Amino acid sequence: MIAAELAGRAVTRAGPGALAFVTRERSLLLRFAGNRPTQSTAIDDVTVELAVLRDGHVGRATTNSTDDESLDDCARRAAAAAEAAAASGDGHFPGFPDAHQSATHDGHDPDTARLDPEPGGAALAAAFSAAREAGLEAHGIWTAAEEERAVGTSGRATVADRTTDAFMKVICMGAGGAGRSGYAAQTSFAAGRIDAGALAERAARKAVAPGPVAELEPGEYPVVFEPHAVGWLCDLLALTAFNGLAHAEGRGALSGRLGHGVAAPAINLSDSPRSRRTLPRTFDAEGVAKAPLPLIQDGVAHRVVHDLRSAALAGARSTGHALAPGGHPYGPHPTNLVLAGGAATDEDALCSGVERGIYVTRLWYANVVRPKETLITAVTRDGTFLIEDGRVTRPLRDLRLTDSVLGILSRTRALGRGQKLTSDGEFYGRRFASGVVCPALLATAVRFTGTAG
Repeated sequence: MIAAELAGRAVTRAGPGALAFVTRERSLLLRFAGNRPTQSTAIDDVTVELAVLRDGHVGRATTNSTDDESLDDCARRAAAAAEAAAASGDGHFPGFPDAHQSATHDGHDPDTARLDPEPGGAALAAAFSAAREAGLEAHGIWTAAEEERAVGTSGRATVADRTTDAFMKVICMGAGGAGRSGYAAQTSFAAGRIDAGALAERAARKAVAPGPVAELEPGEYPVVFEPHAVGWLCDLLALTAFNGLAHAEGRGALSGRLGHGVAAPAINLSDSPRSRRTLPRTFDAEGVAKAPLPLIQDGVAHRVVHDLRSAALAGARSTGHALAPGGHPYGPHPTNLVLAGGAATDEDALCSGVERGIYVTRLWYANVVRPKETLITAVTRDGTFLIEDGRVTRPLRDLRLTDSVLGILSRTRALGRGQKLTSDGEFYGRRFASGVVCPALLATAVRFTGTAG
């Protein structure tokens, strides 16, 4: 692989105590709006990130040029950054360990790796056809990629990995954005598994759901969340609760709570980086091998995740969750979350016991308000409905949710049987494809603080 050869060459030029993290992205992305293509991109790019250690401090520099002169310049800039940091005194970074190749996975699809644009064009055509049949317009994106990643450490073996990923989202609405909207999305390691026509049909059904739009006063209501909304909740929980750096510094939501119940007994959440149901990875940005890690078991907080920096602060070992060599400023993050399913056959079954509540397709503009409490705020979007007497009856004006993620999981009464790989799927910088595997969920009480829009 190109990334493996380049990582070995780059770290050799950087000298002792260095690490090279190389990513190669080959990707296609098609945007569409109003039942027509609007933008297409094709990327073939390599990023080399060099990390150099000086007296317990790490300096980093990045380049997209791969000639020897550019790699030497990148190494000099990384060393200068490390030396500038070391001028403040000895640091606490323990150094980069030997990189070891870990277990393999099934997350690479040869057909997707060919990056033929024809399947993308066919996907858009299928989405447009389904939207037109419903009298609507389709908006969204289709994207597919192959990524190579490699980590090399000074004088030692290089580890390498190769994966593919694909994502499509469809938002259906009336011409010119008129009327209500509906959303559907799908993520997979294989582009051939994405059914564009079915996505558009699902989105269209939500956009044309009959009945006048209902309104609800602020308050607490039972909620059925579709998997896409549950995925957002889980990812925000990862940011606030499972971050080992925040935990070591006493800022994390699970500080002092490991070994204690933090959610309903039905909640079992793990990081499963080798599972084909996710977008698998074998090692992190520091070359540390990934392995399955239970985070919440039967509602009890079990673990947090670490990179080398947070592990050194906590007196622990890295769990393979570094986002950048030497540690990302925000800390480590689990990117292969899997929430176990329950007994409910589908979303209709989850709704069946709700006398009056809310059905949420997805969340939008989600932000953390108070991390230590996992308090977030978000807006429902593209398919919010009223549940009455055990069934979805009519559209509901979008609402602002303001509640604790752990609180919602503590009030979870039932989970769907089926699990879905969910992802935001928007790539505005260097591609980092990840997702959450999760079911739909029924929470008995979720707090809403107002309407949106």
